[in-house]
Amino acid sequence: MSTKMEISDLQVIYEDNHIIAVNKPVGWLVHEDKTGDVPLAEFVKQYIKIKYKKPGKVFLGVIHRIDRPVSGIVLFARTSKALTRMTKLFRENAVKKMYWAVTGETPEELEGTLVHWLRKNPENNKTEAYDNERKSPRGAKKSQLTYALRATFAKNYLLEVRPVSGRSHQIRVQLAKMKCPIRSDVKYGYKGSLHNDGGIYLHARGVSFIHPIKNEPLEIWAKPPNEQIWNEFKGIESRF
Repeated sequence: MSTKMEISDLQVIYEDNHIIAVNKPVGWLVHEDKTGDVPLAEFVKQYIKIKYKKPGKVFLGVIHRIDRPVSGIVLFARTSKALTRMTKLFRENAVKKMYWAVTGETPEELEGTLVHWLRKNPENNKTEAYDNERKSPRGAKKSQLTYALRATFAKNYLLEVRPVSGRSHQIRVQLAKMKCPIRSDVKYGYKGSLHNDGGIYLHARGVSFIHPIKNEPLEIWAKPPNEQIWNEFKGIESRF
């Protein structure tokens, strides 16, 4: 996946002296990898350097990541103290996360909880899901999420997903395991890509946590991309 990126395309949706949140478009890489593409973190550093006229290097900590084909909220830390404390919040599952996923199949149960044991194969960058711990290979980790059907348009089904754990490709593989692969996610069983930018219809919609420095509740929301399928679900609100 290759997407031309410009700093003018950066969508900053929240910032203070400690944290900055960006609504990541599809195709943007959060952190550098073997592709050598410029990651989102570098654009955020450039944004801070220009806006606040920072001399020298800009500190920016990557708190978490979302997959390249996925859009939505990515949090960065502007100070080392914020980075340490936010990392701890994520590790302790003290950050509530909400995603929107569009599938081409409706789940048998309109809402529910999915529990699987996941193991990622680094050779093909793909995660496998197993129904129980006894039948899963060594190293598989328990993963849980809740989902609920929020809306339907034609054969597009909008699921609101709340992951409890934070495993690699978790939402993608767990929804596929219940025979509801995310639209355009050919890696996990969807037949054919509908997305012009090579993305999938998974969006990190919102996060909620106690601010690591101010010690106040904070909710951050990101609008889905301005794209045909997502636009069919405009006006649907979510709350934690």
